[in-house]
Amino acid sequence: MTTATHLDTPAADAAIVLPAVQATADTVFEPATRPTMYFIGVTTGKSSIMQVFPKWAKHLGLGAVAIRGLDCKWHDDPAVYRHVVKFIKDDPQSLGALVTTHKIDLLTACRDLFDELDPFAELLGEVSGIAKRGLPAASRAHSLLCGYAKDPITSGLSLEAFLPADHWKKTGGDTLILGAGGSSIALSCAMLDPKHGDNLPRRLFVTNRSPGRLHEIEAIHKKLHVSIPVEYIHTPRPEDNDRVLARLAPHSLVANATGLGKDAPGSPLTDAAEFPEHGLAWDFNYRGDLHFLVQARRQAAARHLHVEDGWVYFLHGWTRVMEEVFHIEIPARGPGFDALGQIAASTRTA
Repeated sequence: MTTATHLDTPAADAAIVLPAVQATADTVFEPATRPTMYFIGVTTGKSSIMQVFPKWAKHLGLGAVAIRGLDCKWHDDPAVYRHVVKFIKDDPQSLGALVTTHKIDLLTACRDLFDELDPFAELLGEVSGIAKRGLPAASRAHSLLCGYAKDPITSGLSLEAFLPADHWKKTGGDTLILGAGGSSIALSCAMLDPKHGDNLPRRLFVTNRSPGRLHEIEAIHKKLHVSIPVEYIHTPRPEDNDRVLARLAPHSLVANATGLGKDAPGSPLTDAAEFPEHGLAWDFNYRGDLHFLVQARRQAAARHLHVEDGWVYFLHGWTRVMEEVFHIEIPARGPGFDALGQIAASTRTA
């Protein structure tokens, strides 16, 4: 049996970072002693949020709050996810969580523990954010536990930050999304939103190492009545992804949404892969060995690539969930968002 313990309490009005805990089905979580947000991931202690959060909390006037990482294994036992979510639900000072990597698995295991899911969570079958609402702070243990899928919003805002205006209409480029998990589904939903009119990729390719996720994303796209050709391709080896990459038109977007390069080392592509001319290479990761980014940067000059890491995605991902957890408004663009970006950048070492 493992036990999660708190650090010594610092200044009463300061936000603090509590040590990450490897969650198991029998971890004994001690009740939070101050309003606490959790980060449910794989290697949460390595995330920049642990340096950024206290500075953001001060800037946003959140007061004496805390953040703590809860590490679960990739595709962990459903009992672990249920144990984590039930703790957050029942503990009065535990306000909610951001979820990464485990978004689909966690909701599959814990759907009955949520009182409400937002429309995207219902559609996508995942949660990226958990928050409580409905009752005063003193009664939070009995308030409503709500699940949110913020990734379609996060992905859209992040793509908007680097994709040229009317890119698809002007270039006829394709999109290849490597991976078919929650982030991939969210990106495709954001990209294919009807609000974009005819500014859509010419074709969409989605690849994944296991076929099950491909069936799930295909089912969601059918619900959305996607209007462009989509291919769902089983690619158990990186060489298989290379072959799909070779089919892309110039000016195409290639997104690494697999988690490889952060949660596990490596890339979904081999070093022999060739990116499309004038393409855009986007890695959802900003930390780790980032091998996909390394591969793209090697070809950036010769292939005229725009290479983007996951830093802006990280900023939007956290701010959208923090809005729900702490019941505040955080700007998604403009000077207010830029200020948060500058604060976060001051902590960035890589």
